[in-house]
Amino acid sequence: MPNLLLENVTYTYKNASRAAVSGISCRFEAGNVYAIVGPSGSGKSTLLSLLAGLDLPTEGKVVFDGDSLAALDLDRYRRESISMIFQSFHLFPLLTVMENVCFPMELCKVMPKDARLRAAALLEGVGITKEQMDRFPSKLSGGERQRVAIARSLASNAKIILGDEPTGNLDAANTQNIIEILCSLAHEKGYCVIIVTHDSEVAEAADVALRMRDGQFRTESL
Repeated sequence: MPNLLLENVTYTYKNASRAAVSGISCRFEAGNVYAIVGPSGSGKSTLLSLLAGLDLPTEGKVVFDGDSLAALDLDRYRRESISMIFQSFHLFPLLTVMENVCFPMELCKVMPKDARLRAAALLEGVGITKEQMDRFPSKLSGGERQRVAIARSLASNAKIILGDEPTGNLDAANTQNIIEILCSLAHEKGYCVIIVTHDSEVAEAADVALRMRDGQFRTESL
């Protein structure tokens, strides 16, 4: 199962007076849900960008399955090894639910028939009905759209899921539903789920909370 390792990671933006992330070392392991929480400006989003391979550390390294991201094809890493879930869902508005979930598989050259079969299974697994699969995202509720986004994140077979405030636009009932889905993916299917969040419910449900301030964090088992 895949793991992500931070080794003394520091990141400083150009012309910044201090590091956004400062000397962090931590291991993210398969089978666990991690919540990264902290005030605005604490470095959460920067850390998520580093884990996603959108930026490389100024110092130290991010290691995926034994290899530094600096030595990997980052486009391939983002396409095949990690998946992102966003607060605003980021579904394609002119594609149906089914087409949205098929899209990442098409990028990986999966045959259309096989992609549709897998997409249907993934969507059913997060509670989307066959009738809803032919709808456009605008015809779904916020909670339903987030479930579609989760299904799409699973389509590439990447075992690391990075969430950027995935419950930020949801009510209490849908927030709980999304938390249960993400915890199930980690605990029952071996995914590594890492979530940046302000939501205390997400932090309480996580296996580990990483409370961030001034570019550093401390780990608390929940």
